Amino acid sequence: MFLLLLIMILAACATVYQLPAKHPEELDLGDRLPICTDCHESRDDNITYELFSHTVTWSSNHRFAAQQQEQVCNMCHQQSYCNDCHGVRVELKPSDKIPDQPYRQMPHRGDFLSRHSIEGRMNPTSCFRCHGNPKTAQTCAPCHG
Repeated sequence: MFLLLLIMILAACATVYQLPAKHPEELDLGDRLPICTDCHESRDDNITYELFSHTVTWSSNHRFAAQQQEQVCNMCHQQSYCNDCHGVRVELKPSDKIPDQPYRQMPHRGDFLSRHSIEGRMNPTSCFRCHGNPKTAQTCAPCHG
């Protein structure tokens, strides 16, 4: 299973990260933010460039990078990006929900719709942190009324 997942990720990266040998001043990468260190060497010893990479374990480990080198996060993200999950009453953006990729951990596993009632009963405050009050949250009301 892991090997199949690794092959799929490598195949996806091979098509996404293909850049010409020399690129113009502005790259047309669609919605993807460029990661300069895909091709370019690190020039600043004060920044650990591996922190740019958001792997499947990123959601559980990013707090260490954010605490130690906040300026790295700020190169791509604004404070509102953090507030989407860490804000008290802010709900997650629909674009962050990835239902077709069960291996993802951020923000939920792909099969979370079928599991959320169990996990929500076990630890309801974990839901409130991102989704707010379940009686008023837009993500809860369509199904739960």
